[in-house]
Amino acid sequence: MTQPVQTHVKICGLTRAEDIEAAISAGASYLGFIVEAASPRRLSVTDAARLSRPAKSAAQTVAVTVDADDDLIGDIAAIMQPDYIQLHGNETPERAAKVAKLSGAKIIKAVKIRNKADFKQAETFSGIVDFILYDAAPPVGSTVQGGHGAAFDWTMITGNPMPKIWALAGGINPDNAASAVATGAVILDVSSGVEKAAGIKDAAKIKALMKAVSP
Repeated sequence: MTQPVQTHVKICGLTRAEDIEAAISAGASYLGFIVEAASPRRLSVTDAARLSRPAKSAAQTVAVTVDADDDLIGDIAAIMQPDYIQLHGNETPERAAKVAKLSGAKIIKAVKIRNKADFKQAETFSGIVDFILYDAAPPVGSTVQGGHGAAFDWTMITGNPMPKIWALAGGINPDNAASAVATGAVILDVSSGVEKAAGIKDAAKIKALMKAVSP
């Protein structure tokens, strides 16, 4: 009998030590920090390092970037030393490979989904990145690439050849987390769905989300 795949959770957009503690206590596997990118949850490299490095023994740390240049990638690798670097902009497969070489970190590539054709774009990163994050496309004209609290149509996943390990983001919260798990995602990436305000997490919502994921 095939055993069900365990679903892991990434709590993203962390800005406070108490929220990191809440995420770890609830059982989050990944902790995401938005580094020098347009977002109300933005952190400097130094602040991201200060918050994330004490947590490295408890969970995997992720530096979330948007079209970061070589200098920023080098600073993140040297100062923050994350387990993963997440590419959440318009990075190409070639750029993803270069970031991996420059940083020595594992790589997550976020692909913005508007329609089924976007899943084909994701396939171009196969074998280059460690896993792909399927996220809702930002509203037209927005300079902020994630954290909008909107989901794409998850039924589009049905029938697509998905990787063995992949992550789902966009609009996930305690109320729909069970439906997110049912898509087959191995990792759920959650930010605004467990917040009181942008960058301010709600410990009760984090606990409720984790309970919905692993009842």
